[in-house]
Amino acid sequence: MFSVPSPPPTVSRRRVLFGAAALALLGGTVAACGSPPPPPEVDELAAQLDRARADSQLAADAAAATPPPPTAQALTAVASERSAHAQALSDELVRIVGRKAPTTTTTTTAQPATAPTTKDVIAALRQSADTAAQLAAKQSGYRAGLLGSIAASCTAAYTVALVPAGAPQ
Repeated sequence: MFSVPSPPPTVSRRRVLFGAAALALLGGTVAACGSPPPPPEVDELAAQLDRARADSQLAADAAAATPPPPTAQALTAVASERSAHAQALSDELVRIVGRKAPTTTTTTTAQPATAPTTKDVIAALRQSADTAAQLAAKQSGYRAGLLGSIAASCTAAYTVALVPAGAPQ
């Protein structure tokens, strides 16, 4: 015997609306599961974190290049201060993002041809102070204070701590 094909199922308007509502609900649920994009200041703070780490390493390397003892001590202090700045910035990024924020620091295996000098550290600190001050002006609250403090510390380091007595400023 031959079977007679059954007629195609009829789709009611109610079924279509129910299916559309289910898809909309499912789409909203999936979108809610994703993490929201980080605030725009995260990238700017991460750049400041990278600068602090780089300045700390630069000052430590310059201190290891055997400058006169007062300069070596000042460079070591600058390296320590910039390391503390890096930690404070890292803590703030964790607070904003809720987890360790990515940075753009890259590691290099090639050693520089010459050891960094105090002038190199001064130039780096000057640039760090300028960028931190500019960013502080765009922030408010704790972040503005943190960045202003970093700018002031960098400025004091390159204008006072690393300039030999009697040298023109």
